[in-house]
Amino acid sequence: MTQAIAKNGRHSGQDQREIIAEVGVASERGGGAAGVISNAAERPTTEHAERAEQTEHTEQAAHAVHPEPAAYAAKSSDEEREPVITVRGARASLGSRPVLRGVDLTVRRGEVVALLGANGSGKSTMIRAVVGQVPLNSGELELFGIPRRRFRQWARVGYMPQRTTAASGVPATVREVVSSGRLARTKLRWPGRDDRAAVDRALELVGMADRAKDSVNALSGGQHQRVLIARALAGEPELLIMDEPMAGVDLASQQVLADALRQQVAEGTTVLLVLHELGPLEPLIDRAVVLRDGCVVHDGPPPQAVGQHALPGHDHIHPHAAYAAEPIRTGLLT
Repeated sequence: MTQAIAKNGRHSGQDQREIIAEVGVASERGGGAAGVISNAAERPTTEHAERAEQTEHTEQAAHAVHPEPAAYAAKSSDEEREPVITVRGARASLGSRPVLRGVDLTVRRGEVVALLGANGSGKSTMIRAVVGQVPLNSGELELFGIPRRRFRQWARVGYMPQRTTAASGVPATVREVVSSGRLARTKLRWPGRDDRAAVDRALELVGMADRAKDSVNALSGGQHQRVLIARALAGEPELLIMDEPMAGVDLASQQVLADALRQQVAEGTTVLLVLHELGPLEPLIDRAVVLRDGCVVHDGPPPQAVGQHALPGHDHIHPHAAYAAEPIRTGLLT
């Protein structure tokens, strides 16, 4: 138990006593070491047997309760982590068509959550509602505990939209596009040393440092996606929101993007992303939320890939749907 508490490293003396007390209560109620206690009820009740039994209980309980504090601490840690995104009863429409029908979603600090579902299920609309591009008809939406309509701290958020080109036809170099990811931080200030270092790091992460001076118009589809991710990472966000980062991307670029995200996650970045399938990102996903017809039908462990989607090297490409709604100004470059 001491090792489990020490490993956790976050419990005070009072917390440890509470954990130990809770384990004791759990034992009496049938949890943890309760199997030892319940088995003892079937043994002889002579004084000698009771003393032997008590000694045995003490020794076995010491081993039996060892994993309990760690499990308890893990549960407490998960429950106490700050919600970064909170959505309650979200309803939204594109034109006259209802797209979100009462969606509830919570993403806690440090989590990597994937939104899954068929085309038209509401995945991208949910993402765009979070960043303010699609207004909610009803429901509540908070970022870092602040109602989205009052949220102004966009430097804390990195957003990669669903897009097939990095510059939307505007002549620009790779570095210029990635540097635009610092705008929420620099505002009207001239970029400084820290800004240039952040851009350099983002380019390195996605393997595009050697193409920094090239025109984005000369890039492949997978390289465009790398640039878009680098732009989102350049802002050094606490929350990274990505819409179909793997769509239409070659396998080599998929692995590069997965490696870049893995490093960000290791540094504590919270991630919400839309995926059509998990692919090389599967090991990073903590939780999957599956939408169907604008409703949440699954919120839990990622579903297992089946059929051709489970084959090594499967590359799923699908067209990007046109957006019907006019964006709302949020401070994010989209």
